[in-house]
Amino acid sequence: MSPFKPDLRDEPAVRLDGVTLRYDRTGEVLSEVDLILRQGSFTFLTGPSGAGKSSLLKLMYLAHAPTRGVIRLFGQQTAELKRKQLAALRRRVGVVFQEFRLLDHLTAFENAALPMRVAGRKRESYQEEVADLLRWVGLGERVDALTPSLSGGEQQRVAIARALINKPDLLIADEPTGNVDPDMGRRILRLFSELNKRVGTTVVIATHDLELLRDTDAPVITLNNGLLARDVERGGAA
Repeated sequence: MSPFKPDLRDEPAVRLDGVTLRYDRTGEVLSEVDLILRQGSFTFLTGPSGAGKSSLLKLMYLAHAPTRGVIRLFGQQTAELKRKQLAALRRRVGVVFQEFRLLDHLTAFENAALPMRVAGRKRESYQEEVADLLRWVGLGERVDALTPSLSGGEQQRVAIARALINKPDLLIADEPTGNVDPDMGRRILRLFSELNKRVGTTVVIATHDLELLRDTDAPVITLNNGLLARDVERGGAA
């Protein structure tokens, strides 16, 4: 290993040091947050509405820059990276958004395959992979359906498939089970768990679903009024 290129494999997937986020209209939403998530960890993020969960996730997937403090992803200080370096780092992150962000003119298959298309892969190279993933999330009969014809729960599952298709190094999910029934919620959680265990993906899930939390022994981080209220470890480490 060159002394000028340090080995970052042992660096945390996510590290926040003294991170504060302030919006012009609403003021400070996160205050002096210190957080370390190891590579390969599986962590839940919870807390009341307005606690800052979505804002914290946006910092993790580089949608926002902090007002103060330092964010590092996989050992790289994000504020020091150039545009191309940031784009490369973002490609290592899969995101399940609350609002889905699907394209209405595309089918379920085309939406799920979008990261593959953006990466320049040809359809024949990912056809079966995308179809298998859509079958796994219960959409095997809906692969050719356009987004507007899908229910809210179906759209959420397409968004989850899109986030998982590239087997990201870091998966960030904002209320991924909010529009599905409990059985599908457990199935989605199992899919995330398999990705974490088999591929080593670091998983962060924001949720209000207390039943979901009861079904796992993963660590739970709680946010309250922009502060990390507690970091509870239940059979694992954040």
